[in-house]
Amino acid sequence: MAARVRRLSAVTAVVLASSGLYLHKKQLDINDLSVVRFGRAAATTFLISYDYLTAFRHVENDTEEYWELKSKVHKRSAERLRDLCCANRGTFIKVGQHLAALDYLLPPEYTSTLKVLHSRAPQSSMQEIRQVIREDLGKELSEIFVSFDELPQGAASLAQVHKAMLHDGRTVAVKVQHPKVQTQSSKDILVMEVLVKAVHWLFPDFAFMWLLEEAKKNMPLELDFLNEGRNAEKVAKMLSHFSFLKVPKIHWDLSTKRILTMDLAEGGQVNDKEYIQKHGISVNELSENLGKIYSEMIFLHGFIHCDPHPGNVLVRKCPHSGKTDIILLDHGLYQVLQTDFRVEYCKLWQALINRDLKEMEQSSRRLGAGDLYPLFACVLTARSWTAVNSGISSAPITHSEDVEIRTNAARYLPQISDLLNRIPRQMLLLLKTNDLLRGIESSLQTQASSSSFINMSRCCVRALARHKRSKCRSSLKRLHLTVSEQVTLFKLTVYQVCVWLHSCVLGQWLSALLGFLHTTHS
Repeated sequence: MAARVRRLSAVTAVVLASSGLYLHKKQLDINDLSVVRFGRAAATTFLISYDYLTAFRHVENDTEEYWELKSKVHKRSAERLRDLCCANRGTFIKVGQHLAALDYLLPPEYTSTLKVLHSRAPQSSMQEIRQVIREDLGKELSEIFVSFDELPQGAASLAQVHKAMLHDGRTVAVKVQHPKVQTQSSKDILVMEVLVKAVHWLFPDFAFMWLLEEAKKNMPLELDFLNEGRNAEKVAKMLSHFSFLKVPKIHWDLSTKRILTMDLAEGGQVNDKEYIQKHGISVNELSENLGKIYSEMIFLHGFIHCDPHPGNVLVRKCPHSGKTDIILLDHGLYQVLQTDFRVEYCKLWQALINRDLKEMEQSSRRLGAGDLYPLFACVLTARSWTAVNSGISSAPITHSEDVEIRTNAARYLPQISDLLNRIPRQMLLLLKTNDLLRGIESSLQTQASSSSFINMSRCCVRALARHKRSKCRSSLKRLHLTVSEQVTLFKLTVYQVCVWLHSCVLGQWLSALLGFLHTTHS
């Protein structure tokens, strides 16, 4: 027996030594091994699940002590999840960033903890960057660029961006994909799928398969930089009537599936208050123009840039016109809405803005919310049910209501999970986009502005009128629809002017003058 143990030990030692030598020669990072990545993910999932299963054994449900403890468990679990994403990198960071954007859908302990992943993305070495350029463009880096900054301007979960200069003197931004992401992404998603199913088996109320379905569908698109370039050109052409929107020009001769070369666009992040104040940028104008861009994308075109986190939305003062430009970056993730869905979504928002609760319920049900339509309305607008009943356009959001909404995300997590599994898949990225835009509005402190609702109303009116005209065969009927559309748009313009007059000094002076004249006349 002892001899067998010695022989087994000897064989094991030889195998381990050989494996170590092989890994050293191949210069493999242990973090790249699937078994290591899976083991790390499985261990984290086990720790989080065990914590939730055992932490509340001696605490009475729905008491103050219960909710305090639950908040602590959420925080511990979020930190473990964050550490896992940082260790496994790539796809894990991308999914973690997606979760961090769901401010009004997940407990705040998760979203606040996971937000650091936007600044924790890995960096590839210059050796790896040179290798990708050599493999994809067939030339050495020095043959293509006069200069190439080794320190990246930004590093994301899937790629990093370097500033460079071409031989003709043009300055460009070169986005280079991390070399290991392509091979790891499909395996990572499979790992996540297995673990999410295991968690669902343990906790039937928490079904997050919608998250994995979206990742499986979108990751191949995000890893194809030629697709990103096409999206950039399409949205630039689609919204070319907005002079304030800038989308960097793509250099197709220096772009591949893993490399995207574009004009360099410089500016401050949309939530950088210091930069905005320093350059005299109006936050209200900025917020309104961003709302115009996304309202047209969503309601009129159904082609939506779904990653508007602050790093992808830059602002600057145009040196020639002095006007504020909005620069939209990272066009890898877009959602294309089917016409029927887009029209129903228009009707829902119009009902929410007009406080038409009957139409709101009907549209929500048609979009798959069923009896959870009140929760759906709250999730979509990030407002309380009281505010929805009062009219979201007339009841400005307050800090206490915002805190209430975020707190309720923890209390109603099973119902929210159920809702997200019911609604069409197209809605999921829309909800993420809505939350990211609300985060920008919150940082700019422009949530109370009515301009966003006016822009949304205007786009809803135009979209529904266009849809009705497309279904109409009578020229007279089409003319009637066009006239009705223009009348409604005029009313919205008059309302917007009234709101502006009411808020400005001139408006207050006119109101005082009219009041004085009325008193004198009476």
